[in-house]
Formats: sequence, structure tokens, C-alpha cells
Amino acid sequence: MGFSLGTVTRSSAALYTDQYELTMLSAALADGTAERHCVFEVFARRLPPGRRYGVVCGTGRLVDLISRFRFETEELEFLLSRGIIDDNTANWLANYRFTGDIEGYAEGELYFPGSPILTVSSTFAEAVVLETLVLSVLNHDSAIAAAAARMVTAARGRPIIEMGSRRTQEESAVAAARAAYLAGFASTSNLEAGRRYGIPTAGTAAHAFTLLHDSESDAFASQVATLGTDTTLLVDTYDISEGIRRAIEVAGPSLRAIRIDSGDLSVLAGQSRQLLDSLGAHDTKIVVSGDLDEHAIAALAAEPVDAYGAGTAVVTGSGAPTAGLVYKLVEVDGRPVVKRSENKATVGGRKTAVRRHKPTGTATEEIVVSQGEPEPLPGDRRLQRPFIVGGEPVELPTLEESREHLRRCLISIPWEGLKLSHGEPAIPVIHLKGSS
Repeated sequence: MGFSLGTVTRSSAALYTDQYELTMLSAALADGTAERHCVFEVFARRLPPGRRYGVVCGTGRLVDLISRFRFETEELEFLLSRGIIDDNTANWLANYRFTGDIEGYAEGELYFPGSPILTVSSTFAEAVVLETLVLSVLNHDSAIAAAAARMVTAARGRPIIEMGSRRTQEESAVAAARAAYLAGFASTSNLEAGRRYGIPTAGTAAHAFTLLHDSESDAFASQVATLGTDTTLLVDTYDISEGIRRAIEVAGPSLRAIRIDSGDLSVLAGQSRQLLDSLGAHDTKIVVSGDLDEHAIAALAAEPVDAYGAGTAVVTGSGAPTAGLVYKLVEVDGRPVVKRSENKATVGGRKTAVRRHKPTGTATEEIVVSQGEPEPLPGDRRLQRPFIVGGEPVELPTLEESREHLRRCLISIPWEGLKLSHGEPAIPVIHLKGSS
């Protein structure tokens, strides 16, 4: 039985998984444990070095992928041909539909070490095959969102354009653009992200366009002739000062913006502002780009920069390309189960979480209760909400609503938690044992 890449159906997410999930499934079907009711939880044991909070992101994508998690003929033929599954498992997978419940922290919610950000409740068989899909989506998107949120904080209200598509895999680029926008970025260069998620898109020209023409002035004139003066001219292909003069000469003082992509941006931004003002282009904005991360953006806070373009650091999580989330079994048939491995221990039992706040609205701590509910106090906010009930997705917040949710969450944590320097998590997570 042959297998061809050309026959794979891209509508199914079933093989976005690891082989051991299906070998566990086969054994559980054979020994009768596959139908035991289980609870799996997703959490981070620690935050990446230097981080004081994490950002939940990817839930909307994940719910959609789970709804398309189907083993069609092509997938089953591949698995059988490799001897990965037997006929009994193939028959079970052919009818796979997730019929359980999934709840968790909303997209845009902050999380900390031990926060139960996703809970999957179903049979062992239904839940175990989702492990890799769940983690690949949440680990990637949450890492990007956390890095992007730090950049947004560092930008102090100045807009940031996400432009990292050329630095990562094509589908990762779309997911990264979504995560960055949720975190507060103003726009993306990625058109598929714009089409799929309605994110504002931006982009004008690269150095290649300038080099294509016989002169820099010719390149600027061509761009302005096509796009008008409401565009951004890239002025550092040759000499920046001369590039700015030519840009204003061609476009006039009503040119929307210039972009600088190289050099000492701190020095160049100040010099460029002075030159633009001397040419009468007082309203022409300055956009800077070139391997910017949150620390580089923060270093430009006092400079006359109007907008930033960030790419590589965004799509790689600014040094933390994964959120370090894990997917662990914590309950079987209502009985807590605990993994006791050194450095990888888990807390058994299904968790409930609330965030506590002062009357002023400042978050003080997160309370996580195993096998029960926390005693409610004024200012508590329950963190978990349903995503899938009885196998059916519920209506989720829009991307814009999730973006606003994160903005409010960041305002709520103590100001020390927004620092870019190393330190403790913004608020502590307190684990309690419930009464039930």
C-alpha cells in the first residue's frame, strides 16, 4: 500500500501528532482502559528566563483544528502501511470525533507557573491523541504573544508592524502574525494573516526596488507615482541623509513616512528628525526596523521614532521560541493521579483558578485549587471558561476582544511585572487543596 504526499488532505489535522499517542491508544483499546474518563491539564512549570508573565494565545486556532481532527482514508492508509496501528485501532480512528469538554484561560489572559491554562476532559482515548496538537499550537502562539506583548509595552504607545514572515515557516508566519496582533501590534506584513484573521496589513518597498532603478530618485518617483505621498520611502539603501533629501524632493513635505533599516538607529533617528524638519517635512514620520526586540525598542524610547518594524525577534519568541507548556494526566475516573518524577512532578486532580485583586483593580495573586473551588472573595475573577462542551465548540471571543482582554490584564498587574529585567513572576500562584 503506497503513500504519496500529493494525496494528503490538508483539511485534516489528524497527523499533526506524535506516533506514541497512537501506540498508547492501540494498547489502551486492547486492554480495556481506553474508555476511562480522564482529565488532562496544560500548564507551565516555569516561565522562560527573564519573563515575568506568559500570555495565553492560540486557543481560537486550536478549537478550529480540533473540530477538523479526523482520520480520513489517506491518514489511515498511511498509518496501516507503516505498521503504526492495527485494524482495530484503524476502525476506532475512522470514527473519531472529540466528544468531551475543554475549558481554559481565555486568549489574551496572563498565566504564571502552575496556571492550569487548558483542561481536557474526556475518555483517555479521545484526549490522548490531542496532546501534540494542543501543545504545538499553544506553545508556539503563547511564546510569540508573550514576546510581542513585551515589545508593545516597550514601545509606549507607538505602533509596531509585524514583519517576520521571511524568518519562519509559512504557516508559523501566519500564526505569529495573529499572536502579535493579539498582543497589541498595529499591523502585519503577512497578507494571508490579513485575509484569514482580518488583521490590518502594511508594506511598501524593499532595498531591491531601489537597486532595480537607475537612481534612488527614480525609485522614489515610481513608488510615489503608484502609491501617492501616503507611503513610506526606504531611505538607507545608500546614504541616509541624501536619501531623505531625495525623498522629500520627490514626494514633497507631505510624505507620510521614511523608514530606516540599518545603522545606529538611536543616532540616526535624531539626525533624521532634524533633517526632515529643516526640509519642512515636520509631519513626516520616522519608522525604524532591523532586528528589533523589546530591549532595542526600549532603548529607543527617548528618540523621535514614530513606529517600529519587528520581525525575527517576534517570530522566534525573542529568545524563547516555546512557552514550555506540558500536557499532563491529572485525574482518572475521578481519582487524582500524580507524577512524581524528579523536577517533573505534577499536582493531581482537576484544578480551578481565580485571580485576586485589590479594590483598585491591581492583581495580587492567583489561587489554584485542586479538587474543589476557592473560597470566593471580593475582587476574585474566575479564569477558566468553556471552549468545547460535549464535543461542540462554543462561541469564542473575537480576535479584537482577545486583544482588548490582554490590554486590560497587563494594566492589572503590578508595574514591576512589566519590567524587562529578570525577576520573579508578576504575581504569585498559590496552590490549595479543595474541600471536595
